[in-house]
Amino acid sequence: MTEGTSVIDNVLGWLHQGYPEGVPPKDYFPLLALLKRSLTEDEIIKAAQTILRSSNGDAPVTDDEIHRAIHQITEKAPNPEEIHQVASRLASVGWPLATPTR
Repeated sequence: MTEGTSVIDNVLGWLHQGYPEGVPPKDYFPLLALLKRSLTEDEIIKAAQTILRSSNGDAPVTDDEIHRAIHQITEKAPNPEEIHQVASRLASVGWPLATPTR
């Protein structure tokens, strides 16, 4: 993490670098599972809003929609291969494989 940059800013930077065309829906489950390891719920909501806005253009996404999406996604556990695929993609742009310190 760079000096003066928050964890969420770094995460959003990695997401933009790792997914310049936007996060494909098949990666939502493992991505949120990885984010849950490092971020607070509020930070996950901010990241999810960014993911959904970049995937859906400028369509407004409400906090309630984000909460529902997170709940739906986190009810299902991604398989290890999905987590590995997303972790590898993000690691290629600097995502720490260990949980970042706050």
